[in-house]
Amino acid sequence: MAQAEKTAKGSILGTNRNVFFLGIVSGLTDISSEMVVSILPLFLSNVLGVKTSVIGLIEGIADSTATLTRLPSGWLSDRLGARKLLTLVGYGLSALNKPSLALASTWPAVLVLRFVDRVGKGVRTSPRDALIADSSVAGQQGKSFGIHRAMDTAGAMVGVLASALIIFLMQQGALDLRDDTFRTVVLISAIPAILGVFILWRFVREIKPAPAAISSATAVPTAPVRFSLRFKLLLCIMVLFTLGNSSDAFLVLRAQNVGLSVVQLMVLLGGFNLVYALAAIPFGRLSDKIGKTRVIVGGLVVFALVYSGFAGASAVWHVVLLYVGYGLYYAATEGIGKALIADIAPEARRGTAYGLYNTALGITALPASLIAGVLWQLYGPPAPFIFGAALAGAAAVLLVVLLRGERVAVRT
Repeated sequence: MAQAEKTAKGSILGTNRNVFFLGIVSGLTDISSEMVVSILPLFLSNVLGVKTSVIGLIEGIADSTATLTRLPSGWLSDRLGARKLLTLVGYGLSALNKPSLALASTWPAVLVLRFVDRVGKGVRTSPRDALIADSSVAGQQGKSFGIHRAMDTAGAMVGVLASALIIFLMQQGALDLRDDTFRTVVLISAIPAILGVFILWRFVREIKPAPAAISSATAVPTAPVRFSLRFKLLLCIMVLFTLGNSSDAFLVLRAQNVGLSVVQLMVLLGGFNLVYALAAIPFGRLSDKIGKTRVIVGGLVVFALVYSGFAGASAVWHVVLLYVGYGLYYAATEGIGKALIADIAPEARRGTAYGLYNTALGITALPASLIAGVLWQLYGPPAPFIFGAALAGAAAVLLVVLLRGERVAVRT
């Protein structure tokens, strides 16, 4: 699409209209999600008495479930030349499913409901990312994804702090989460999720690709679609890293293991999201200037240091500092990785490219969380973090070695 046409779609506070409203939608959805997800491992452990290996199974399946739909939904959005409808369906499914968690009383029920929620995430993720990329001016994808991640993460911060307030009002500084507290949080969390779906339906606009792109995406292919070697290398390296990047539920359990109360945990998670939100836009702009690959490598190094720290953490202040570093890691990798895909994938195949990227990482999330749960149960809390740090370090080295010959300044 011509840059003039994208600009003509309008902007709000210097941000593309679609990027702004998609950020609002993601922020509201994350308020809802983080209110629940941040305390779900505590509900499973404190209320239902579930072992860490089972928590790892639930979180791994939840994280991997989206892989069932991310690739097909991304491909379908390319074929139809329409991103908004699939994005709306995905957000709507998750929002309607949310209140059902208040009725869950066994871990299999939690697993089923998490599965449905993640199907919704899988349906929306690739089309939404492609819509953000399609709405962005060339050379500013890092900024656009940084803005989206900042707004998304600001919502996550509000979510965990809202959850902390509810927990404090209901059970003060108790170390363990109560059943009635969890169910109250779940019911309240449905409100922002439904509001987000309304804003998406009402204010986000479809971005139609250029005629040539539509023709390329919908034509009967005469040969398999080929992605660049750089894209394939990026997928392989990020899969290796993700194998050691288990669910954040283990960070929550580790923080509780060190001695934080439930309310303290929620405040800490709010601080983590604040760091993430504040750093996302600067890192996104930096990646547009010095190269996205370089910023991602830095993020992986930070992750390795943070996970090494979690392995040896023995005091509350250790955990606080480590969560600050964890927020910087997220800001340097999450949105920037998707911005890099926008740079190296053809516009007509962006939905498919995001589907492949998200699917590869999602598939790996299941064994990652299973491995972490088993390592914790067999060898103690430090074990999964040592494993994760080692794989992050290896991924950072491979990214430097395999991609060092590329010119990454500005162009990437």
